[in-house]
Amino acid sequence: MSHITKRFELLEPIFGEREVRMLVAAEAECLGRGGVTLVAEATGVSRRRIAEGIKQLRQEERLGKGRTRRKGGGRKRIIEKDAALERDLDLLLDPCTRGDPESPLRWTSKSLRKLAGELSTMGHKIGKSAVAGILRKMGYSLQGNRKTLEGSSHEDRDAQFQHISSSALKFFKDGQPVISVDAKKKELIGRFKNGGREYHPKGNPEEVSVYDFMDKQLGKGVPYGVYDTGKNEAWVSVGIDHDTASFAAEAIRRWWRYLGQESYPNAKRLLITADSGGSNGSRVRLWKVELQNLADELGMEISVCHLPPGTSKWNKIEHRLFSFITKNWRGKPLISHEVIVNLIADTTTSTGLKVRCELDTNAYPKGTKISNKELATINISKDNFHGEWNYTIVPRSP
Repeated sequence: MSHITKRFELLEPIFGEREVRMLVAAEAECLGRGGVTLVAEATGVSRRRIAEGIKQLRQEERLGKGRTRRKGGGRKRIIEKDAALERDLDLLLDPCTRGDPESPLRWTSKSLRKLAGELSTMGHKIGKSAVAGILRKMGYSLQGNRKTLEGSSHEDRDAQFQHISSSALKFFKDGQPVISVDAKKKELIGRFKNGGREYHPKGNPEEVSVYDFMDKQLGKGVPYGVYDTGKNEAWVSVGIDHDTASFAAEAIRRWWRYLGQESYPNAKRLLITADSGGSNGSRVRLWKVELQNLADELGMEISVCHLPPGTSKWNKIEHRLFSFITKNWRGKPLISHEVIVNLIADTTTSTGLKVRCELDTNAYPKGTKISNKELATINISKDNFHGEWNYTIVPRSP
């Protein structure tokens, strides 16, 4: 419908009244059944005017070209006859800042029908199609919410990003691996609605459950990803239990076992970039304990750089892996863990992303407590710049 609106906006100023009527009539005829309604919503021209245009268009197809109405002919526009209409409509659209804060539309959806109804109670004779046309001329359009407000940010947010970047460049220069890690949103297993659309035979959409209540037998899937920023490769472990630091460390262990050690046979150090919260959060004691165990097992230093609080969307794994997984399985019910694993493993990009995925059936209970004594055994070295975000864990034995 957007192309109809654009075409109408381009041609209306240079067309006469008759040409405009013929234009919307032709658009409606091309669309077929339901075309009058679609064109009315897209252009703001009344259904009656479009219907008259269709009738005239069909008649002139039989009789030949008709006359062109002289400039200024026909009925006057409603906003020309009702000078207060545009002002009252503008007040209704934003009652809190420009109009009456007690407006009936303050707590309701401002649909065309409701706007037309409220204008009618104010003494204006108008229908919803005319309201649509006036809104378009006033510069209004249908818009959703935009995620731009991040709340308060840390004063050293930019400096931390620069620190992460410089640290990664040093690792790249020395041929050492740099990975970005995070857990994706938990997914219910079963015939539940999955956002997005895909092609099906017309009138035969995929049927899913009305309510999103977890099936206790099927459970849920917990994808935890490890993205190799240097190789454009990824490992994803799909858990069936809780997203804990132990689960996160096991996913990194499996990445190294199946992908990392082959790509970096001479690696002595590993850099991990991670969010500040979640199972791999900067304050999670179990995360540091598990990394110490992993460092001891692999015999390599593990450095960690956490993204500043409130900036998780800038984690590379989000827009280089997870976003493409979401696109790949859009519109597909995740009916089993096998389906999740296969859809993730088949995710590719034009830049050559390769993904390996595996089901992790281990149990990862929540609530594991780490004592101060156990925490003190970690061989950790904190950076001078925000040591709570940047630190290195060294193996406790050669």
